[in-house]
Amino acid sequence: MSAMLPSGASLYDRVRRVIPLIEWPTFSDDIDAILGLKRQRNAVILAHNYQTPEIFHCVADIVGDSLALARKAMAVEADVIVLAGVHFMAETAKLLNPEKTVLIPDLKAGCSLADSITAADVRLLRQRYPGVPVVTYVNTSVEVKAESDICCTSGNAKAVVESLGVARVIMLPDEYLAQNIAAQTDVEIIAWKGHCEVHERFTPADIRQLREDHPGVTVLAHPECPPDVVAEADFSGSTAAMSDYVGSQKPPRVVLMTECSMSDNVSVEHPDVEFIRPCNLCPHMKRITLANIRAALERNRHEVTIEPEIAGRARLAVERMLSV
Repeated sequence: MSAMLPSGASLYDRVRRVIPLIEWPTFSDDIDAILGLKRQRNAVILAHNYQTPEIFHCVADIVGDSLALARKAMAVEADVIVLAGVHFMAETAKLLNPEKTVLIPDLKAGCSLADSITAADVRLLRQRYPGVPVVTYVNTSVEVKAESDICCTSGNAKAVVESLGVARVIMLPDEYLAQNIAAQTDVEIIAWKGHCEVHERFTPADIRQLREDHPGVTVLAHPECPPDVVAEADFSGSTAAMSDYVGSQKPPRVVLMTECSMSDNVSVEHPDVEFIRPCNLCPHMKRITLANIRAALERNRHEVTIEPEIAGRARLAVERMLSV
């Protein structure tokens, strides 16, 4: 979905329930500068659902989960794309927009999942399981994608796995996502032991305590959570699916078992829903700030580049995903 900036209204009005008024002056100068720089440079900002509200609601042009950002990146009419997210997302935007300048505001905005596997690991898996197709989560480096048959996100993983029409697949690198998808399909899934450092910290005991402390709460869990957490939840889905659930079902009280800023961002759109906020922060997402977005646009830093041979093979895996 697009983050529409309110016309004729203060940007602060949009986020006043999640950003205290006393904090707003620390953001407003950077926001004004970023809006001006976007016009000057014909730039757009793509922001993941885990970005903080002042980024997500005040400067982003396109917001969403990794699948939405990948799809929207293909249709962007801009010279410059700033990816407010982690490095693999910026690489994906560059894969799909090779002629555009793609900037990542902080080169250290990484991902524990992407760090858990290398291209050499994928090649060894292919030797061990000859002929078994490799389905790779988008939370991976471009080099790993280049060794894969097709990519997936948490939102389309089941559809991607079943689209291959085979009895067995290798699914990388998130072990819990693979196990949660395996429970929904007859396809045998060979998993890797990568984990998200945010989602792996949630436990079934956390959910039981939340239900005790907040009677009637609806629990939504991301599929990167361990399977026993997903089993305790009322619903499991990608960040986009969780947001859609809140919008369509309107639970009076809800908890999102995912990164902290997600609740802030969704709550802006649903003032009638009470959000309980167990706070597991992603340290990598939080490296992106208004200040370094502004610096990226002012100084053209840090530009994402990909070797052409790797880019061609990785782009094919991403395009195969987008065609499912």
